[in-house]
Amino acid sequence: MANHMQLNFQDASSPIMEELMQFHDHALMVALAICSLVLYLLTATLTSKLTANTVNAQVIELVWTILPAMVLIALALPSLRILYLMDEVNEPDMTLKAIGHQWYWTYEYTDFKDLTFDSYMTPTSDLPLGHFRLLEVDHRVIVPMNSTVRVIVTANDVLHSWAVPSLGVKTDAIPGRLNQTSFMSPRPGVYYGQCSEICGANHSFMPIVVESTPLANFENWSSLLSS
Repeated sequence: MANHMQLNFQDASSPIMEELMQFHDHALMVALAICSLVLYLLTATLTSKLTANTVNAQVIELVWTILPAMVLIALALPSLRILYLMDEVNEPDMTLKAIGHQWYWTYEYTDFKDLTFDSYMTPTSDLPLGHFRLLEVDHRVIVPMNSTVRVIVTANDVLHSWAVPSLGVKTDAIPGRLNQTSFMSPRPGVYYGQCSEICGANHSFMPIVVESTPLANFENWSSLLSS
């Protein structure tokens, strides 16, 4: 859950989000090194007298050609690794289908019989004490912890986007097309997200709430809801 005046990411609640945060810190360190080098060279150029040796030095030309290529490789390799990890869905423990509407979500647990429900934002007048305004819903997505959950995302009318930042998930919901992503939460918790694609007048009022629970609690919830 994001806090007021927060400058960094939300706390990572999935392995993929941890990888993304590490890559973010890695890229910032590379950018800091580049800025420091450029500042040093600029200062040295302004405070030193240039000679013929520095103007015609082929070694310098070689360095400023190879060094940027090495920097790009240092950024590209971990980026491509995370990109493939985010796209890979290997033997999920369960499948969840999220369907975007104007302006609510429909969820189908395809591994269970008749386990489908709509998820609307809880109006401020009905919001329980201590819950988050514009983020709480009447029916949460319940998933078992330590289980790989595949999410199939689509839309029924216009473009939407199913996004939960702390889980490192953001997938576009496109009418007539199925997109898929996956996540795994290693601990119990409640994770908030919102539609991240402008989808009409009430775009800001279709939140997403994912609750990760122990497997026994999830089985009890699923049996009660499907009965």
